[in-house]
Amino acid sequence: MGRIEGKIAIVTGSTYGIGRATAMLLAKEGATSIITGRSEDAGKACVKDINGNGCKAEYYQLDVTNEALVKEVADEVYNKYGRIDILVNNAGVAGPNKPTHEYTEKEWNSTFEVNVTGAFLCTKHVVPYMIKQKSGSIVYISSIYGIIGAPDIPAYHATKAANRVMAKIDALLYAKDNIRVNSVHPGFIWTPMVKKLLEEQSKKTGMSVEDLKKELDSRHPIGHVGEPNDIAYGVLYLVSDEAKFVTGSELVIDGGYTST
Repeated sequence: MGRIEGKIAIVTGSTYGIGRATAMLLAKEGATSIITGRSEDAGKACVKDINGNGCKAEYYQLDVTNEALVKEVADEVYNKYGRIDILVNNAGVAGPNKPTHEYTEKEWNSTFEVNVTGAFLCTKHVVPYMIKQKSGSIVYISSIYGIIGAPDIPAYHATKAANRVMAKIDALLYAKDNIRVNSVHPGFIWTPMVKKLLEEQSKKTGMSVEDLKKELDSRHPIGHVGEPNDIAYGVLYLVSDEAKFVTGSELVIDGGYTST
C-alpha cells in the first residue's frame, strides 16, 4: 500500500476494462485517480467504487479526440491539485475486424483518431505541467500487436505500433525534464473489447464464445488469457519510484504469447 502516495493520476478510458482496473489500483496505492471517459454513468460508478473503499477519485467526462476538452481537463486537474504526476494513455477502440483492403478511409482514420491522435493530445496538454514541476510518468497502453503482426483488426494493430514508438520518442524528448515514458504491451486480456471480438468471430464461424475462449486460452503458454489487474500492476510499477531508472522501455505482459 502507498507505493504512489499523494500522486495525481489521469487515466484515459478508465470507465471499464484495463483502464478501470488501473485507476482503481493506482487509487488503492495512494494516488488520486482522475477517471475519464465518454460515459458519465460508468465514470461515476467507478468513482463511487473507489471512494467507497476509502480511496480518492473523481470523474471528468472526456473524449480524447476533442483537443479543447483534453486541454480543459488537464487545466482543471492541474489548477485543482497543483500537479499532474501520472498520465496513462489507455483510451482506445478496436476498429473494424476485416482485411486492410476492405477498410474505408473513414474507418481507418477513426481508429487512428482515438488511439493515436487522442494519446498525442493528452500528452501534449499534460507534459507542459510535468515540465513545470520537473517530474512525471507517462504510460502508453500499446499491445503485443504493436510488436508482432496478426491477420486481423489491421488499423488497431497499426495504432498500437504507433503508440510503442510514441513512447520512445517522448522518453528521449523529456528525459531532461525528469519525465519517464514507457509502453505496456498486453496480450489477450479478458475485457469487453476481447469479448466483443470473440462474439463477432462466433457469428462468423458458428463456434460458441466459450469454445473460442478456450482456444484463445490455449495459445498462451501459461494456459489462459490475462485479467485487467495483470496489466494494472505493470502500470503501477512503471509509474512508481521503483521504476525511477526505467524510461523508453516496453513492458510485455502476455502469458508467454510472444515467446512461442
